[in-house]
Amino acid sequence: MPEVPEELVRLAERRARARAAKDFAEADAIRDRIASAGWTVVDEPDGTFRLEPVAAEQEGPLSAQDIASVLDEPATMDVSVHWVCEGWPEDVERAIGAFRAHAGERSVQYVVADVTGARADRWGEDVEALTLEPGTGWAAARNAGLRRSRGRIVLAMDASVEPTGDVFGPLEETLADQAVGVCGPFGIITTDLRQFDEALGAGPCDAIEGYLMAFRREMLTEAGFFDEKFKWYRTADIEWSFRVKDAGYRCEVVALPVDKHEHRMWFGTPPRERATWSKRNFYRFLDRWRDRWDLVLSGKPAEGSDGTRDDEGS
Repeated sequence: MPEVPEELVRLAERRARARAAKDFAEADAIRDRIASAGWTVVDEPDGTFRLEPVAAEQEGPLSAQDIASVLDEPATMDVSVHWVCEGWPEDVERAIGAFRAHAGERSVQYVVADVTGARADRWGEDVEALTLEPGTGWAAARNAGLRRSRGRIVLAMDASVEPTGDVFGPLEETLADQAVGVCGPFGIITTDLRQFDEALGAGPCDAIEGYLMAFRREMLTEAGFFDEKFKWYRTADIEWSFRVKDAGYRCEVVALPVDKHEHRMWFGTPPRERATWSKRNFYRFLDRWRDRWDLVLSGKPAEGSDGTRDDEGS
C-alpha cells in the first residue's frame, strides 16, 4: 500500500474530532476532500481509523468467482449487511436507508451483489457494490457478497424487509450465545422434513428464513457457503440452516422491529416457473437431508406430507 500523505492524515484526524463532537456535516465535508485525493477513510470499531487508496473502478460485470474473499483477514466492522439485487433496486435502497437510520454508533458495512446492471454509485458511497454478470445464480451472487464480509456479525437480507428500529442490538445479544449459529425474526419448523410451517414466538426452530439471517462471521468457515446449485432463492435458506445445525449449532427466532413488504421475486415470477424451480430446489434439499431427523426439533416424521412449502418465503 502506498504511503499516506501527511496532509491527508491531518485531515482524517480533524474528521475524527468532528465525528466525536457529532458535527457530521463537517466530518462528511472532510471525508469528501480526502476522497477527492484518491483515498477513503475506514472507521474501525474501536473509534480509530485508517486510510486506504480508493480501489479502481470496476470495468464491466464480474464473475461471482472473481470476487476476492476478505474472510482470512480480521474483522474490522461491527456488522456486515448483504443484499442480492436481481431487480427492484428501489427495495434495496429502502432497506439500506432504514438500516442507516437505526445503526446508532455501530460501524456497518453494506454490500450489494447486483446482477441487474444498475449503476454501482446508485447505492451510496458507504455501500460496496459488486456488479456481477447477468444470469449469475442467486446463491453464487449471495456467496460473492458474503466473501466481502468485514463485520463480526453478518446479516444476509432480502430487500422486502425494512428495519423500523434497532435490529442489531437483539441480534448481537442472541449471537453472544455461542450455541446459536443463525438467528432472525422469521423461523420455520417441520415434523416431516417436507412441510415447513411458521415458528410461533421466539426460541429454537428448524430453520431461519432468508428474509433476514444473522450469524457470526466465522460461521461462513464452519458451515460453509450457500449451495451454488440453488440458482433461485427458494429453500436455499433451509438448506443452509441445516448446514449450521449439522455443524453443531442451533437456529433461533428473535423478535425484531421490522416490516415485511411484498416479496417481489416470488410475486414477480410466473406461477408455473416458480412451482418448477421451487420443487427442483426442494428435492435438492431432500437429497442431502432427508434422513437427518437428529437435526429436526420434533425428532420424528409425520405422515401425509406433500413435499411443498405453502408460503412465498425466502
